[in-house]
Amino acid sequence: RADKSIEAGEVLGSFLAQFYDDKPPPKLILLSHRVDDQDLLAEALSVKAGSKVEVSTPQRGEKKELVAHALTNAREALGRKLADTATQTRLLEGLSTALGLPRVPKRIEVYDNSHIQGTNAVGAMIVAWPEGFLKNQYRKFNIKSEGLAPGDDYGMMREVLERRFKRLINDAAEGKKPSDDTVPQWPDLVIIDGGQGQLNAARDIFTGLNLTEVSLIAVAKGPDRDAGRETLFMPDRPSIKLEPRDPVLYFIQRLRDEAHRFVIGSHRKLRKKDIREAGLQEIPGIGPSRKRALLHHFGTLKEIERASVADLGKVPGVSAESARKIFDFFHPGSG
Repeated sequence: RADKSIEAGEVLGSFLAQFYDDKPPPKLILLSHRVDDQDLLAEALSVKAGSKVEVSTPQRGEKKELVAHALTNAREALGRKLADTATQTRLLEGLSTALGLPRVPKRIEVYDNSHIQGTNAVGAMIVAWPEGFLKNQYRKFNIKSEGLAPGDDYGMMREVLERRFKRLINDAAEGKKPSDDTVPQWPDLVIIDGGQGQLNAARDIFTGLNLTEVSLIAVAKGPDRDAGRETLFMPDRPSIKLEPRDPVLYFIQRLRDEAHRFVIGSHRKLRKKDIREAGLQEIPGIGPSRKRALLHHFGTLKEIERASVADLGKVPGVSAESARKIFDFFHPGSG
């Protein structure tokens, strides 16, 4: 966000420098306002591009009309963003009222986990605040606890929450500053996908870490996983159901569904990686570092299988002897 006292040209200049930091500049950049050191900016972008880049603030003609059109689009996009923010703010206020929260939440964290019969278990956290989802603050947690029984959803949730909040507590104790100080780092509300059992597991962690300032709810799907008939569980209070068409319920469903989407995507990536590496497990003399080198070089197990001995030998760390072993593994009897 820019301070309202800062001139438009100064804001635009800062934006351009950041925007083209990791992007190739075009040959022509048209601006609505002249920026400070515009010639110097054009020179810097030209050096970055390796060819001349013109930075212009047109005053008339077709280029002026293009800039005016872009400005109109920007204003309309900002209007939509502000309208969305206003709607989100009303939903957060409605959520606070419906759940009897001590304050309107400025940061909500939603947790879910995923596995297939206990394998490739992963937990995930998504974050929402008054301006929508904060995707750059989403986190995934590969489940590490060795003592968990396969499919122990409660144990997985305990591990994820304990790791998350111990990290927050330790960062606060060490005085670590967040990279973005405009975003609250501590949640006002934690939402768990699940019922009373999941709530109890989360509550155990909250009690053990003395988390008294964070509200907690669990959202259980309705009969036959029917959306619109969810039950909300809260510590030391009776469970509640919201009306099926209540906007607050839609909001909670959207938060839960986003967490589910993110954790399923994370689980699929983990499982895909596990399946890819499993095909190399049985080859004698091929350890983890060579497996990674092979997968990095060829991309997929299928491409490794298709490779010739000569192609396999081009992979860093793979000797001629190892290349022959890999080839023979996928092509028995070929020699």
